[in-house]
Amino acid sequence: MKKNRTSILRVAAVGYAALLLICIAVGLTVNHKKPNTEETRKPATVVETVAPAAHMIEGVPVIAQQELNSGCETYACTMLLQSMGFDINEADFADQYLICSAIFYDEAGTRYGPDMHSAFAGTVYNGYGIYAPAMAKSMNRFFSSEHSALSAKAIEGVSLETLCKSYIDRDIPVMVWATVNMDEPYEKASWVVSFVDENATAKEGDTVWWLQNEHCLVLIGYDEDEYYFADSCAGAVSHFEKALCQQRYEQLDTQAIVVQ
Repeated sequence: MKKNRTSILRVAAVGYAALLLICIAVGLTVNHKKPNTEETRKPATVVETVAPAAHMIEGVPVIAQQELNSGCETYACTMLLQSMGFDINEADFADQYLICSAIFYDEAGTRYGPDMHSAFAGTVYNGYGIYAPAMAKSMNRFFSSEHSALSAKAIEGVSLETLCKSYIDRDIPVMVWATVNMDEPYEKASWVVSFVDENATAKEGDTVWWLQNEHCLVLIGYDEDEYYFADSCAGAVSHFEKALCQQRYEQLDTQAIVVQ
């Protein structure tokens, strides 16, 4: 009886050991076929769009400002038009398309002139200047004469950085208002408004000021530190530190023109 009991215990032990080995083998097989997905899942690849650090538009000519002493806006406009393939020079544009309104004095010596959002104040030979809405209107007179589908659009309140992202990166040059050599602007001359149109910001009878050093350039490029311009006053491509350009641009009311 004791011998039989011992045999039974031996059989039971062997059976238990065999069962244990089977369970371990099954467990290993299951783990091999069904790995932990949380541990083996790979993160998705994320593609980031990186803005270019620099871009320069080729083919925009620089015309030195010589005969038209006060015509920086006309020079900028002509450089832009020539880069688009139009056969036009600054004198012809000024004489045929530029909207001008005279500066004059009454008997009491009071000086009168236009809102510069409506017309050029005086003449490009001996005057003051013109702002983006009136310049765009003058340019559209030219496009109409050429039976062109292009249109000049005045833009206000858009940063230089945004202009670069929206237009320069697409090889579209932009006329911008800033100052000569990015010097500080200051009030130099004033007159009573005698001419307004739909773009005016003043009323007839209001007094407006012209800022010394006011200048119009063609924005053609940038790098990490500077903006680049076709600059009639320099007679070359000029470049200035970005923050300074933005400051002067804001002092001239963030005015720009784009042609599309």
